[in-house]
Amino acid sequence: MPKALCLISLVASILLLVLFGADLLLGVAGMSDMAPLGSASMLMSLGFVIFAGLLAFLSFTTYREQR
Repeated sequence: MPKALCLISLVASILLLVLFGADLLLGVAGMSDMAPLGSASMLMSLGFVIFAGLLAFLSFTTYREQR
């Protein structure tokens, strides 16, 4: 069960990383109308990208320890 929870959190963090990363990149590129979240707040998107990356790292290292 703990391995499954690690994999679920890894998948969720990768999805968040892709979603907010695309929002941040499209907002910086000036294509706010095409951004998934409308590029409402660059600081919020940057924070979510950082924390999603941290969650992915922690999930991966925890999964690796349980093998």
